[in-house]
Amino acid sequence: MVETESEAEKPGAARLVALICTAQVLAQVGAYAWPALLPEFIPRWQLDYSEAGWITASFYLAYMLSVPILVTLTDRIDPRRVYMFGVGCTVVGHLLFALYADGYWSATLARSIAGIGWAGTYMTGLKLLADRVEGKLLSRAVTWHAASMGIASALSFVCAGVIADLWDWRAAFFVAAAGAAGAWLIAALFAPRQSARPGAGGPGWALFDFRPIFANRSAMAYSVGYCIHTWEMGAMRGWAVAFLTYVALQDYGQDGGGSPFLGPTMMATAMALFGVWASVGGNELSIRLGRQRLVRLAMAGSMVFALAIGFLGSFSYPLAAVLLVLYGMVIWLDSSSLTAGAAGSAAPGRRGATLAVHSMLGYGGGFVGPIMVGWILDLAGGPSHMAWGLAFGHIALAMLGARLAFTWFRPKDLEGDSPASR
Repeated sequence: MVETESEAEKPGAARLVALICTAQVLAQVGAYAWPALLPEFIPRWQLDYSEAGWITASFYLAYMLSVPILVTLTDRIDPRRVYMFGVGCTVVGHLLFALYADGYWSATLARSIAGIGWAGTYMTGLKLLADRVEGKLLSRAVTWHAASMGIASALSFVCAGVIADLWDWRAAFFVAAAGAAGAWLIAALFAPRQSARPGAGGPGWALFDFRPIFANRSAMAYSVGYCIHTWEMGAMRGWAVAFLTYVALQDYGQDGGGSPFLGPTMMATAMALFGVWASVGGNELSIRLGRQRLVRLAMAGSMVFALAIGFLGSFSYPLAAVLLVLYGMVIWLDSSSLTAGAAGSAAPGRRGATLAVHSMLGYGGGFVGPIMVGWILDLAGGPSHMAWGLAFGHIALAMLGARLAFTWFRPKDLEGDSPASR
């Protein structure tokens, strides 16, 4: 059945939200298998911390470079086709890692292809929803879409850990590929098609003219905030398991005597799951309390926790585990609020391009974050209490810059939001 733009507000929107969210969980259930197994790969492949950071960051770099093309194309062609291409890349990336990864370069290539897959599924799936809903429903659809991605991210940590323990690390990536294949089938069989559109922004060559997007100060305020939000999210997702493994070894020793009941991968999963609900709750709070106020509070909280987790958490595993979960909730608190703010600030004919720029800036930050952590650890002579404090503490400085930029760009509230406090 072919649906057109005029059907965007019909009841089928709820079914579409459910389909896309289910597909997103399956597509990205292996997204963070690499960081989950990072403590195993560092000695296995004799990687230094900068190399490990680059492999993690290659996922975000590929995303950043491909998302302006893939998501902007959805302003003209059926987003479903772009989405299926993205999920297909995800399948290929995981299969290549499972079959051929044996060191730095092969792992970087496989993770880069998976990053292209993320670019073709994350904001493209959101675009499928944004074309069909408006107002408060759009804000909530964005929230549940972000929640589905968060659930997938959380599951990817624990699934990779459990499967690797039961079989081996290659099996974890085979399972990830199978999940993404299931998402491809859902999109192929059930996702509605949309008609191709000439676009409201002018002739065909103007499709990739991003100047009007950068001139939209409100959208850019949310996008710059999203850049540093993803910077810290990429750093924590990429290094949380390695950090907790270090603290556990300091507390419990190499023999694991008296090791924690909830190990590093379980705590990284908890961080992501609690973060999902913080994102959902944060968007509802932004509607009621003011989107700008919520974003500013989340940024202030991030600065505090970025300093606390490295400088204090590195001395005690229980403290590190608690701080990780609380920090995850603060990180995700404004996640969907920032993306909904950018989507809601966009001109309708340029929503895909706006989300492309938003996502490109965001995952540009996601590319830098893991590299900075690895680079600082190497400069500090390897993991230590001070090294982890500096590695995570740099996020506080980045977030301070984001807070100043957010105010300077003067963002607008969305329809249905309570007015921001002045």
